[in-house]
Amino acid sequence: MTPRGFALFTTAIGTCGIAWSDRGIVAVQLPEHDEDATRGRLARRSAGAREASPPSEVQRAIDAIVSLLAGGSSDLSFITLDMEGVPDFHRRVYELARTILPGATLSYGDIAARLGDPRSARAVGQALGRNPFVIVVPCHRVLAAGGKTGGFSANGGQATKLTLLAIEGAQLF
Repeated sequence: MTPRGFALFTTAIGTCGIAWSDRGIVAVQLPEHDEDATRGRLARRSAGAREASPPSEVQRAIDAIVSLLAGGSSDLSFITLDMEGVPDFHRRVYELARTILPGATLSYGDIAARLGDPRSARAVGQALGRNPFVIVVPCHRVLAAGGKTGGFSANGGQATKLTLLAIEGAQLF
């Protein structure tokens, strides 16, 4: 998979980024501490991509992400992901995570059980920790056992996860 391009865009939580190929979105980047850091992280994650104006289908994805992060009820299920090179188990986890609606949550164990292997909760967490499609694959909607927040690998960690859940109106406690 060779990314074709990437672009930064402004959201309610800061400057995010998106990278794409001819087959779909290859990465979404949440804000880092500044725009240059966001650009650098996205460029490293999408080696070979050049910063460019997004094509119309990518702009549509950007608009939906911006709306969701502003508290809108945007549905991101229309966004095509380029999962070339994504391991099969991760792909299955991501596809299941995409079914979690804004404001709702599941646990790592719930996802493991739905995948048919209730003992794979740790592997589910590892797959979500490597999620290149943050927001589109809403790993922030997956919690640890007992309703605990669990980890979040994006800049800001759990605080960012809680911010995203609050924007979506999730009831955690």
